[in-house]
Amino acid sequence: MDKNSGLVAVTGIGVISPFGAGFEAMCSGLLKCRSCLRPLTIFDSELESAPVVAEIRDLPALNDHAGYRLSRTDRLAVHAALDAARAGKTATDFQEGGALIATTVAGFAEILPSIASNPARYYHAGGFASVTAYPAYHPADAVGEWLGLHGPCWGVTVACASGAVAIALAASSILAGEVPMMLAGGSDALAPYTLSGFNSLQALDPDPCRPFDKNRKGLNLGEGAAVLVLETVEHAKARNAPILAVLRGWAMTNDAFHQTAPDEHGRGLAQCITQAMAMAHVDPGEIGYVNSHGTGTPLNDVAEVKAYETAFQGRSAPIPVSSTKSYFGHCLGAAGALEAAVTIAGMRSGALFPTLRLTDPIESPAVDWLAGEPRPRQLPLAMTVSAGFGGSNASLIFELPDRSV
Repeated sequence: MDKNSGLVAVTGIGVISPFGAGFEAMCSGLLKCRSCLRPLTIFDSELESAPVVAEIRDLPALNDHAGYRLSRTDRLAVHAALDAARAGKTATDFQEGGALIATTVAGFAEILPSIASNPARYYHAGGFASVTAYPAYHPADAVGEWLGLHGPCWGVTVACASGAVAIALAASSILAGEVPMMLAGGSDALAPYTLSGFNSLQALDPDPCRPFDKNRKGLNLGEGAAVLVLETVEHAKARNAPILAVLRGWAMTNDAFHQTAPDEHGRGLAQCITQAMAMAHVDPGEIGYVNSHGTGTPLNDVAEVKAYETAFQGRSAPIPVSSTKSYFGHCLGAAGALEAAVTIAGMRSGALFPTLRLTDPIESPAVDWLAGEPRPRQLPLAMTVSAGFGGSNASLIFELPDRSV
């Protein structure tokens, strides 16, 4: 059997984030340890004070297709997809491919804060019409429209694990022979509706967040999109496409524990990490870095640490872990996809990006907390971990191509 059989290649990465448009803009910002968290300016949240967020202030224009309306979430998805297609040299040979784009916000970005003060008036004024025009599958449809895709275009929404789940499902579809190539990732825009919701949960940090710090107070929301071009290694080689990374393994589990809170012992997440390593045929000692979910909320961070203690027991050294939500906030349905792009960026640049503002970390003998400056390190394999409301978990394992192909 060909050693490349059953391996999924990443042949393009497209990103639009608070760092700016493009994968390289994100890489540069991460290497400079630049935080994008600042008070909200792009709309009035109507909260007592402007929440700290990571926003995209200058969203590039798109040449709209006649009669096709786009929400802000749609626009972010299309920008990232076009960037990925250009990077993967797929603009002219991708018509038989498809798209699987995750979102949690979708058309909610079009809801005005006034819905809270007078829902009946908002409804009769037609406010809900724009929201229902942008359902959860609309970002995938928009990507398909702009790139002229003839393959399947699906939406997925599984809370904060959505972006990683989209990548895993797309990879599974490719290996099953259902489609030759997929654009997979996530997109979400900042919205008054979601800011109000997280504020009502008392989950927002009024200052830039401090994931895994003992003095953490909550999360900051962000916005953006990331899309990966996925195909088999054989397919990539046949069309002479650049192989940026190989997706070695993935897994998805559910805590089956609580509607919003994580399993306090991190059992579902630990199971997810273990299953991903089993699929990739690697042991815990081979993983060189984990890009964590790391929201900065009191319950999530502790549960995540316990998951690492379970999944990585037996390692000869603690597992290096950081949260890049400390740079650009929690981008909800886009988070898992953006963090996949971040992980590949770290592997390709030979750097482990630290958690910003981490000065007094949660104590754990299993974890090597990354703080301060980027740490030079050639990574054999790296992992992303995502966890969402409802207990949804996803884990992805990436490897550089010179080891696999």
